[in-house]
Amino acid sequence: MAPTILVVDDDRTVSDVVRRYLERAGLTVELAEDGDAALAAFAARTPDLVVLDLMLPGVDGLEVCRRMRQASADMPIIMLTAMGEEIDRIVGLQLGADDYVTKPFSPRELVLRVQSVLRRTVAQPVQRELLTDGDLVVDPARRTAMLRGQPLSLTVREFDLLVALMSQPGVALKRPQLLEQVWGWSFGDQSTVTVHIRRLREKIEQDPAEPQRIQTVWGIGYRYEPAASGA
Repeated sequence: MAPTILVVDDDRTVSDVVRRYLERAGLTVELAEDGDAALAAFAARTPDLVVLDLMLPGVDGLEVCRRMRQASADMPIIMLTAMGEEIDRIVGLQLGADDYVTKPFSPRELVLRVQSVLRRTVAQPVQRELLTDGDLVVDPARRTAMLRGQPLSLTVREFDLLVALMSQPGVALKRPQLLEQVWGWSFGDQSTVTVHIRRLREKIEQDPAEPQRIQTVWGIGYRYEPAASGA
């Protein structure tokens, strides 16, 4: 069965163009014109991915994103934002969106981003061995993560980012490297990486303000230091 994409945008012209391009790529598409309709469609059947415009009448896109993320930790969300809405993009990423595309955008680019996220959600990773660091255990094949015996609620991008970091312990990874490894893009806004690192620290660090596992390498990027080795 083809993955179902929920497209939420109050501009019918944009929605129709996006729908046609996604359907040509073999995807099933549902449309919603406002936040209330989006939440109703989401409640009726959880889609495989949501393309969500932030500027919506009624319940705005940020609130829709927050509610969807509360209900489903790992369902991918790609935001549509207008040029110059950097603050909204940052807030959206902090609320758990996986990626964003800035308007005006190329429908082909959006389709590629949707396919990129879906591949990471559906396809089995090549790496099958467990990644362990003391009380943190990550299973790339099953796409599960446990901390102190409790499951971690991670988005698609957060999980892939954690795997990328833990797979290369002690190595300083540049933000562009992480952007390419995790998002599959050799270009883009590197602040996306920064926001996801912040969210990940909040979930795996005892004190996110003084991270021990995910350390900042100033002027370069980030390095994963196994907590067990420093115990």
